[in-house]
Amino acid sequence: MSTSETLARLEATIAERRDADPSSSYVAKLHARGIGKIAQKLGEEATETVIAALTEDDKALVGEAADLIFHLMVLLGTRNVPFASVLAELDRREGVSGIAEKASRPRS
Repeated sequence: MSTSETLARLEATIAERRDADPSSSYVAKLHARGIGKIAQKLGEEATETVIAALTEDDKALVGEAADLIFHLMVLLGTRNVPFASVLAELDRREGVSGIAEKASRPRS
């Protein structure tokens, strides 16, 4: 199974469960608590991924990375941003120096 198929299935499952009963679906429970809680959870998962990278074995890092991607996809889904948009942005950046890409961004 390809990476894109896995991510497409996950995105579809998240969309399907978003409006389910929060007592039976973790995605629905997160969605019911709002974007702030989802963003907070994503931050927690990012921190746990960093900790696993620095102090734990590869298995722990893989598990935390999966949690991080899952919660990112929940957040994107809440904002109705398709994961394909993220992939398209990565494609756009391919072959461009990270330093040059960052310098090309508008300053805020």
